[in-house]
Amino acid sequence: MERRPTIVDVARQAGVSKGLVSLALNDRPGVNQATKERIQAAAAEIGWRPNPAARSLTSRRAYALGLVVKRDPRIIETDPFFAAFIAGLETVLSDRGQVLVLSVVPDAGAEERSYRSLAADGRVDGFILTDLLRHDRRIALLAELGVRGVTLGEPDVPTTLPAVRREYEDGIDDLVRYLAGLGHERIAHVAGNEDMLHGRARREQFERVAAALGIEARVVPTDFSPEQGADATRTLLALDPGVRPTAIVYGNDPMAVAGMAVAQGAGLRIPDDLSVTGLDGSQIGQFVYPALTTLDNDPVEWGRVVASTLLDLVDGHEPVDRSLTPARLIVRGSTGAPTPRH
Repeated sequence: MERRPTIVDVARQAGVSKGLVSLALNDRPGVNQATKERIQAAAAEIGWRPNPAARSLTSRRAYALGLVVKRDPRIIETDPFFAAFIAGLETVLSDRGQVLVLSVVPDAGAEERSYRSLAADGRVDGFILTDLLRHDRRIALLAELGVRGVTLGEPDVPTTLPAVRREYEDGIDDLVRYLAGLGHERIAHVAGNEDMLHGRARREQFERVAAALGIEARVVPTDFSPEQGADATRTLLALDPGVRPTAIVYGNDPMAVAGMAVAQGAGLRIPDDLSVTGLDGSQIGQFVYPALTTLDNDPVEWGRVVASTLLDLVDGHEPVDRSLTPARLIVRGSTGAPTPRH
């Protein structure tokens, strides 16, 4: 195998000492700008790059972030959010010489063991906490372990961890008002997991807006999976015509796509007989027919900002909460005025 270039090779190429190369490549004082640029150019010319193992020995850093996901694999498999979110993480991690350690676990016991093991072995410098739960135990666990972390959204328990958040309230408000403006008087919400803060928050905002508009609202809870989204749709469509909803707002886009398939399989026309919306803004919604009305969520942006926030914390900066662009309504072909009943 071809030998990996070392700082000795860089020093030889640049015509300077090994110590000077170490100072320059680690961005430490003691090297004038012209020499630093010559060393960096020599390193690039011979293909030198940092050795993560050597860096971790000297800095006591793992150069890795941890993401522990407690979800049924079938839900992750069908949810485009996670793939796009990880892609956003990787755009930052790869640029800064870091890696992602991903662990998918089946239950709370395995989840806690994964956090404890990764922290005890020093395999990660911090954790990314997704799918926040009511009274989430992970906040206290990370404090107990003395490790850094960033949360997606605001926990409902005291925390010192920085949060990255996106405001959905106005987007859901606009969505329900848009449907009401089309003439929908009976709107259902196929909600996500009520134990998850974002699932509960979306349901509560939907109910607030519907109540303010005098809309006849119905909520069916699910686990966010397409299978349960499809089952909820069958339940709603089986109602008597006088109470059956003319529009359904789903807690995420995969459930909305599943609901569209059920409705069309039952002979309903979308949006003439039933309007359908999601809440995730995932790419898949653009390529179904008719294209899915939803909220702009941009999971890649989530990933980029979360990774940057946690790496800044690892680098010694003060924890800073960050807010993403608020979710906005994206109107597509899956929504329209209800057909008058004769």
